[in-house]
Amino acid sequence: MRARRRWPALVRMLTRVRARLGDPERGSAVVEFLGVSLVLLVPLVYLILTMARIQAASFAAEGAAREAGRLIAQADTIEEGIVAAQLGVQLAFADQGIEVDPAAALEVTCSVPECLTAGEYVLIEVHTEVALPLAPDFLSGTLPTSVAISADAMTAVSGFRDD
Repeated sequence: MRARRRWPALVRMLTRVRARLGDPERGSAVVEFLGVSLVLLVPLVYLILTMARIQAASFAAEGAAREAGRLIAQADTIEEGIVAAQLGVQLAFADQGIEVDPAAALEVTCSVPECLTAGEYVLIEVHTEVALPLAPDFLSGTLPTSVAISADAMTAVSGFRDD
């Protein structure tokens, strides 16, 4: 009978000791959340920012190539068309918040020597490089810190031109 009385007393004493010491699991959720945040969320946010920037540049390059072809095909002379196309390229990239040298980014290839001959085609290529966000300069020699973006468009010169 004495053994039966000791167990409840021992259980009460252990309960009091646990209450005084506190729960060993308390407060660990915050630490675990911070650890998971650093390990998973920071790279995920960086990936989203990088992909958004690359997608914006791709969207700008596609629009720039298409509009540059249209501007060249409608111009009176090839020189006027190239000037207008360079402005179009600059505006297309500026709409996405990307600065680009339009003369270096734009490449025009004609299917015949006389570029604006009715019924012929003009190939427009737009090339640029997009720097990765937050990439340090010291990595540029060892790892790629930019992504090459290119787009092309083939535009037909109208067969109803008054030459």
